Amino acid sequence: MTKDVLVSISGLHQDAISDLPDEENEPIEVVTPASYYCKNGKHYVIYDELMEGTPGVTKNQIKISGNDSLEIIKRGISNSHMVFEKNRKNLTYYQTPYGQMLVGVNTKSMEVKVTDKNIDVSLDYELDVNHEPMADCTIKMNIVSRTGGDFSLEM
Repeated sequence: MTKDVLVSISGLHQDAISDLPDEENEPIEVVTPASYYCKNGKHYVIYDELMEGTPGVTKNQIKISGNDSLEIIKRGISNSHMVFEKNRKNLTYYQTPYGQMLVGVNTKSMEVKVTDKNIDVSLDYELDVNHEPMADCTIKMNIVSRTGGDFSLEM
């Protein structure tokens, strides 16, 4: 895969404490240019994130280690280090401009498919904040070479 990539991330959160019908839980989708490299068998994707209504940028790094571990590291306006490991719960502090939260991520399933032209990731996990259930979540990622590849994003 080339150094210059496009990363698409689609996330769906179904509130654990809400009575909203499923159709009101719309997926959030982001497509952004990123940088990619592979080191010691681990895949890294780095991109900047702008948050509406706040000045500055959050630097994001996605680290994919094989088929059973993925990390998302955010530095800037928001700071966190979320670790997704299949069939394991990980805790982290998520710092925002509005305060800090203890976030739990219990990864239920994870699929990673790597080819020469793209990487597809699918995560299903339970999210809790300060030990209170918040949502059942799904994230789909597609990382593709900007010079060609199979770009797809389906929920």
